[in-house]
Amino acid sequence: MSRELADPAADIEIDREEDLEDLALGEDYALNPQFVSMVVDAADRGDSDRLRELLSALHPADVADLIGFLAADDRKEILPHLDPEALAEILSELDYEIREEILEAVSPEVLARALGELDSDDAADVVEDLEDHKRAEVLAALPEGERAAIESALSYGEETAGRLMQREVVAAPQFWTVGQAIDHFRREADDLPELFFDVYVVDPAYKPVGAVPISTLLRSRRDVPLAQIMESLSEIPVDMDQEEVAYIFDKYHLISAPVVEPGGRLVGQITVDDIVGVIHEESREDILALAGVSDSGRHGGVWDMVASRLPWLLLNTLTAALAVSVIQAFEAQIAKVVTLAVLMPIVASLGGNGATQTLTVAVRALASRELSAVNAVRTVSREMLVGLVNGGVLAVVTGVAIYLVFGDLRLCAAFGAAIIINMFVAAVAGALVPLALERMGRDPAVSSAVFVTFVTDFTGFFAFLGIAALILL
Repeated sequence: MSRELADPAADIEIDREEDLEDLALGEDYALNPQFVSMVVDAADRGDSDRLRELLSALHPADVADLIGFLAADDRKEILPHLDPEALAEILSELDYEIREEILEAVSPEVLARALGELDSDDAADVVEDLEDHKRAEVLAALPEGERAAIESALSYGEETAGRLMQREVVAAPQFWTVGQAIDHFRREADDLPELFFDVYVVDPAYKPVGAVPISTLLRSRRDVPLAQIMESLSEIPVDMDQEEVAYIFDKYHLISAPVVEPGGRLVGQITVDDIVGVIHEESREDILALAGVSDSGRHGGVWDMVASRLPWLLLNTLTAALAVSVIQAFEAQIAKVVTLAVLMPIVASLGGNGATQTLTVAVRALASRELSAVNAVRTVSREMLVGLVNGGVLAVVTGVAIYLVFGDLRLCAAFGAAIIINMFVAAVAGALVPLALERMGRDPAVSSAVFVTFVTDFTGFFAFLGIAALILL
């Protein structure tokens, strides 16, 4: 952020004209550059009062965005002006790289206070990023109950329901009435989760047997037993992958769900706000994987980004060399009809674009469980038909253009036939390659593009040069 944008005099004038909260965010809820410049200027001047005023106008999620835009020195300047409650929410919103930096700069005591404001799942997520020595110091500074909850969450595998869940739940025995439950919750209000949607009805072994939505609880008479108004529930095994959890939430339109141990005992809950984060994370991973890159973040190092991308580029170099070998095989024909060298990249490019369209749809369908062995034949057949139709239309359009430029009907026929063949093959490869990779236990989003590109390049060159050799020579 440029220091030259900040103008203290303009700062004062702006504050008189409009509210800071209105100035901070644009209509798209993104931070205004002008507001970020005001924060940078206050940090440079060491103006503590001004920093506190500016930061207090922001939601913790917006403060997290702001920290991402600031230089390291400015980030350190604003840290002392964040109270532990705000810092707790901000930490859970920060990018991984910046969070590490902030965690190193904050004392264990302040971190412990901040973690005390978070649910156990968010607290565990933050603690996981700490260096071993600092993690021990922070955990030692926490109350015993909170420390045990975080350590228990960290004992589960990454990206599982156990790591995702919060241990704070609202449960009641099935013989309670609505009135007994409400009275109990009011007495124990301080121990209730900050956010919950259902009361889980449990048996004597603390196994969930049903759930009562809060809306149903509040509408029911006090003398109605919970067992009479409870609904069936979808239990989540503690070791279930978080992507599977997200699928269940989406399929059954859940707001929350209980998490159970192998024996069926209730150990926590997952709420929809956690699932929104999972869906966003998984979608981002799939999109990046389609391009053969990983998420190094906006603050990732150059070498980290190179290491994530170079292997796929090297593999692509190998497949490109194999595709180019087709051109070498038809070197004599190309020498006789130089026009072939001008047109053959178009065939490969159109096939590649067609394959990318099919591949994107197929990978997305696999991720959302919309494509499986049950409907694979129907899906692939439809894509093949689409490829043929698109290829036919493109063959006519490009054939007319080639005739107007070169005036050779035989060249038009060779080009059009190659386009139809390559678009058909592109559709088949775009659908079948991700299906095959998934059956092999590989992530189709990661490696499909390289193989599909090779197929369309190889087919495009071979079809066009081969047909041209038969027709023109």
